Amino acid sequence: MKTKIAGIVLLAAVIVGAGLYTLISRTNQTVILDGYLGGEKIGLFEDEEVQEILRKKYHLQLEYSKAGSLDMVTADQTGKDYLFPSSQTALAFYEEQQGEPAGDEIIFNTPIVLYTHRMVADALADVGIVSEEEGVSYADMEALVELIGSGATWESIGLPELYGRVSVDTTDPAKSNSGNMFAALLANVLNGGETVKGADMEKILPDLQEIFSGLGYMETSSSDLFNQFLKMGVGAKPMIAGYESQLLEFAAENPDDYEKIREDVVMLYPSPTVWSTHVYISLDDAGKAGAEALLDEEIQRLAWEKHGFRTSGYETVSEGGAGQVEGVADSVTRVMEVPDYPAMRLIIEGL
Repeated sequence: MKTKIAGIVLLAAVIVGAGLYTLISRTNQTVILDGYLGGEKIGLFEDEEVQEILRKKYHLQLEYSKAGSLDMVTADQTGKDYLFPSSQTALAFYEEQQGEPAGDEIIFNTPIVLYTHRMVADALADVGIVSEEEGVSYADMEALVELIGSGATWESIGLPELYGRVSVDTTDPAKSNSGNMFAALLANVLNGGETVKGADMEKILPDLQEIFSGLGYMETSSSDLFNQFLKMGVGAKPMIAGYESQLLEFAAENPDDYEKIREDVVMLYPSPTVWSTHVYISLDDAGKAGAEALLDEEIQRLAWEKHGFRTSGYETVSEGGAGQVEGVADSVTRVMEVPDYPAMRLIIEGL
């Protein structure tokens, strides 16, 4: 009888042990989340240090397909757990198209900047558009928009080497966030420096359309546009709109290559500028785990030091790529509010 009881107890222990082992094994299994990602964040997602933290601490692997911030909202989301665009406009667009998401969380921010070449920055300084304060270069947006609107050519401001009218290349504002945010900034400037409301758009839109009509084909990815700017030179891309994070990440990841371009590439902070808010949209309960992981203190530190995104842990520009790039603003204070969604919707439809 005692032997039978001992056998039952042993069997029960084996069953319980097997159950615990199975539970622990499942708990430690890596869960794969799939979603759409803005191209400017690919470097962060492919960072081996970030991937290791996600895997070891959160048992997550984040897979992605690259898409513009607005394009991803209307793309096929079958089997997707998250969207990671670069603005809250995309979130409002999602809510309009799809309803309330399972969750949303702001992960980090980055200001919109202009990238140009030294010869262009010097010419713009000569006509009073670019100025420098404490080593940081600023572009007077009211003066720049006035120059663009006048139809001035590059030759007319002392750059006969460059062809065509003065312009700022950007991504497609109807598909990509950097172009969308730059269009919002231009709209505010055209509105006398006041944040645009829906009722203002009737008088603003024709001038905005005129500016963008001269740009021709526009990329749908900010990362593609930035790479073209670096590779094609001043003749093809005299000036573009992008994210501050792009040059900081490039310098951190490619220090030798950055040294080759540091004397030529100039980052201009528009005065005023707008913030681009990178918001993670959870499409299901599984996707929510991705937001929690990306807010991890160590990942937030890496996001700033290696990829140039201003995070909750941002304190100084002396770390990472920001320490290598000359002219990084210690803090970004000359900022305008992005127009509300009804106004942004009119910009998207109008452009």
